[in-house]
Amino acid sequence: MSPVIRVVGLVHVEDGRLLVVRARHQGAFYLPGGKLEPGETEQEALHREVREELLVGIVDGSVRQLGRYRAPAYGEGPDTVVDMACYFGVLDGSPEPAAEIAELTMVTEGEYAAHPETAPAIRLLLRDLAEAGTVHA
Repeated sequence: MSPVIRVVGLVHVEDGRLLVVRARHQGAFYLPGGKLEPGETEQEALHREVREELLVGIVDGSVRQLGRYRAPAYGEGPDTVVDMACYFGVLDGSPEPAAEIAELTMVTEGEYAAHPETAPAIRLLLRDLAEAGTVHA
C-alpha cells in the first residue's frame, strides 16, 4: 500500500486567480495549508496553518468544504500519495509569506501549468476550478 500524506488546503480566489505559496527549497507552488496534527480537525488545521504561513486569519463563517484531491505527492517518494481536503475561505487581511513560505502569488490555471514544477493535486484542483468558472483558464 502506498504511503498517504493527509493535508488541508485553503482555496482563496480573487478576480479569477488562486492564491498559491511556495516553501523554501521547493520548486512547486501549492495551497496554503498543511498536515494535520494529532487530534486536530481539518478546519482547525486549516486555520492554524494559514495563520502560520500567511500571518492572517480566515474570516469567520467564510469556510466551506470544496472537496478532496488524491494525487502523487510532489517532492515525496514515487509511490507517495497526497490526500488533500480543500476548503474555500476568505482571508481577513493581506497575506505575507511567513514560516517556511518563501513566496506567494495568484495564478490562473494556465499560469500554473506553465510553471516548470507543479504539484499534481493543484493541477487537478485548478482544472476543476477553471471548468466551474471560478478561476481563469
